[in-house]
Amino acid sequence: MSRGDFRPRLAALDVDGTLVDWENQMTSVVRDAVLELADSGVEIVISTGRAIPGVLDAAQKLDLTAGTAVASNGAVVHTFHPVDVVHTVTFDASEAVRRVLEHVPDALVAVEEVGVGYRANAPFPEWEISGSVNIEDVDSLVAEPVTRVIIRAPKKDVDTFGDLVHGLGLTEVNYNIGYTAWLDIAPEGVSKASGLEVVCGRLGIAREEVLAVGDGMNDYDMLQWAGRGVAMGQASDELKAVADDVTGTVTDDGLATELRRWLP
Repeated sequence: MSRGDFRPRLAALDVDGTLVDWENQMTSVVRDAVLELADSGVEIVISTGRAIPGVLDAAQKLDLTAGTAVASNGAVVHTFHPVDVVHTVTFDASEAVRRVLEHVPDALVAVEEVGVGYRANAPFPEWEISGSVNIEDVDSLVAEPVTRVIIRAPKKDVDTFGDLVHGLGLTEVNYNIGYTAWLDIAPEGVSKASGLEVVCGRLGIAREEVLAVGDGMNDYDMLQWAGRGVAMGQASDELKAVADDVTGTVTDDGLATELRRWLP
């Protein structure tokens, strides 16, 4: 399929910075564009670093009563409503966590409890993780394989933290640095793209028929993989370089601008 022949059968949409702003607010302009695209027959897939409770929050804002989501940066695929987890990938995070904590001993660590929330070594800043949060020591957190680890260093700036993490040589896992001193660690080979491959296999949709929109480096693989990958206007130059197109920023309702291109 050539780029000129592209028509989406599935739209994979990032949440934070794409569907909602940094205060978790979604505009009616964005919501209406998503729902109009869904009404035209395009499958809407929420594709996010958020865990299941965060996905359900976005689905509620969209007024989506059913659908499929790629959660936890691809480590979890589930349907809603009701929630049915159809695919997970776990890994041993103990070594990666140990290496980071050697350099940032006061970092906050959280591991995902699929469908529930997180277990963490201390409370995270308000609103940064969703669902229930149980406090445990780090050894307990990484004693068994997990789908996802978040390491947060509130006292460090993002550039210093990013340089530190990149220097650790975490080649046995897949990781992404956020807009703050926030590190997402996932199983090696797992990304939003790998999660979407599971979704497309279930739905009988080819990757060439996927429209993907996002703004963060955890969207890099997804935008590169999709038939059409679109970066939000506030995305990094590195993400924009791999995208097929760039739309407006989240504050300009950039997602709606892109989705309207594909309305009948």
